Amino acid sequence: MIPIFRKGPGPYALAEAMTGVRLGNRLLYLGTGDPRLFAALAAKVGLTGRARAIVESDASRVGIEAAAARAGVLVEVDVASLPELDLGDGEFDIAVIDATGGFVLRLSAENRAVLGRLALKALRERGRIVVVEREVGGLRALVQGRPDGLSEFREAGGATALLEAAGFRPVRLIGDRDHQRFTEGWKGLGRDRAP
Repeated sequence: MIPIFRKGPGPYALAEAMTGVRLGNRLLYLGTGDPRLFAALAAKVGLTGRARAIVESDASRVGIEAAAARAGVLVEVDVASLPELDLGDGEFDIAVIDATGGFVLRLSAENRAVLGRLALKALRERGRIVVVEREVGGLRALVQGRPDGLSEFREAGGATALLEAAGFRPVRLIGDRDHQRFTEGWKGLGRDRAP
């Protein structure tokens, strides 16, 4: 029997490609807009890597742990708020800020800069950060509208402003496709060096 439908690359293939998470990476994930996105990225680090998520509530922790369990990946999930958040120095290779919804979009511009500086501190030298934004498209956009806070986030300069305020250099938009936007920043590369 020939299958009519072939399994595609999956709903997170673009995010996986844009973030560049790979086997053995130490991944820091900030935000709870899409727990399945974290699970998909955590699956990329494998058993030789590390995947840690920081969430703002116990309900978010339960959701992100459930998504990781369904994907069969081992993760660390911590509940913390910005004033008490301690990520250590240089512990991670890559950080992902999930601005697809959740607490990141509800933060003030000042607190987003604090979040960015904490991520900068947590990354190793020449570490990379990616901010993931997603708009709802098609028929769902008519029903749901934009995620709460996305318009305000973009009006305040969006991911570029967040990363530049934190001290990441260079910062650039690396992808804007299928209602998703990906912005990257680097720690310690300087403005005139290529990654």
